[in-house]
Amino acid sequence: MISPTPNLNFEDRMRLMKNMHAKPFVVWLTGLSGAGKTSIAVELEQALLAQGLALVRLDGDVLRKGLCRDLGFTPGDRAENIRRAAEVCGLLLNAGQIVLAAFISPFAAERAQARALIEPHGRFYEVFVDTPLAVAEQRDVKGLYRKARLGEISHFTGIDSPYEAPTAPDLHLYTHGETPQQSAARVLAFMAGVGGIGVGGMPPTPMPPTPIPPTPR
Repeated sequence: MISPTPNLNFEDRMRLMKNMHAKPFVVWLTGLSGAGKTSIAVELEQALLAQGLALVRLDGDVLRKGLCRDLGFTPGDRAENIRRAAEVCGLLLNAGQIVLAAFISPFAAERAQARALIEPHGRFYEVFVDTPLAVAEQRDVKGLYRKARLGEISHFTGIDSPYEAPTAPDLHLYTHGETPQQSAARVLAFMAGVGGIGVGGMPPTPMPPTPIPPTPR
């Protein structure tokens, strides 16, 4: 296993990635608010940085405070939000960066557009961070679902705006049955299997057993 290298500068990380034959890619985490996308992305960020890889973590909430602060949550604004995020991903891939992108991205068409914009620059892996709406509402640390239920927020995904679940994601995570660390380990194992990481001296991580989702009632 590669020893942690948290103090490498950008040039060192790029040199290490080249020596490992690692090619930049995007891990696109999609799911409801509260599904665990950001928590998983943070775990992935720490694990990949410890391997000395060059990466950037993009978070939907952060982009909406800056690059996309002029956008609302109508279907048109949501589509533009994802288009901008995808364009940023492409620029980062061209600079040799792995990208961990955490966005609700509720509509299948906008996720397809993101893939189309990103794939000319590098690989795109869609990860469905799946959790039941009831569980996401229980985790509602920001109080957003409560406000949406009270009508204080409109166009809120899962309440008065739909979430179109991916039908064929590259990886499907059931986060109501495991911790963010376990979900991140599943993503790392997947990436090792497709050659995104786990090369140049690091053996692939065994894939954890897939949790069985509960039967809908």
